[in-house]
Amino acid sequence: MSHPPHDQETLSAMDRRSFLRAGVGGTLFLGTVSVTAGLSGCATTPAGRLDAADTPVDDGYQFQFLTRDDIELFRALLPAIVGPALTEEPKQRRQAIAGTIERIDQGIVQFGPANQKELRKLFDLLNFGLTRITVARVWSSWPNVTTSEADAFLERWRTSGIGLFNNGYIALTKISNVAFYGHPEHWHLSGYPGPPEWAMKSLPQFNNA
Repeated sequence: MSHPPHDQETLSAMDRRSFLRAGVGGTLFLGTVSVTAGLSGCATTPAGRLDAADTPVDDGYQFQFLTRDDIELFRALLPAIVGPALTEEPKQRRQAIAGTIERIDQGIVQFGPANQKELRKLFDLLNFGLTRITVARVWSSWPNVTTSEADAFLERWRTSGIGLFNNGYIALTKISNVAFYGHPEHWHLSGYPGPPEWAMKSLPQFNNA
């Protein structure tokens, strides 16, 4: 089951209320997980520049927020979140996923420290083996998770009676959908016709694209 976009707002426009608004208990829990993950040796350093084997769209792109574990997380989740919108052609599919992950990183960099801190806690929760199993109920490491397993995880968090999980689901799907459907090549998939012609002609960012 794909998880459709909520709207067409830009990544930078999303405010903190979109993420993990689950009260003091949830904040303390995520904070504890983040600290524990760091002490256990989980990587929290941005991935930087990936090599050719990682099929980045832009060979020169350098990740400023997402770690290598985060990248594997989104590689597993994007096919479940985006669903049929992803092409089945292997090379184009890999490039679409890689490009979307790069745009997720670019968007998070614009969020500011408060949102980045909350997302780091969420990603640590999902990347730390113990909490991935006990809280997300995902037994395999993310590179080995199937699309059906990823979809089942997302559906559990979407329908959970725990606000922390509901908001985690919203955060994961919202940043993924905006990064995917916000790309000009994917506008038609969401019914968005693109910017009006006058904007394309008058705004320098379009003329220089």
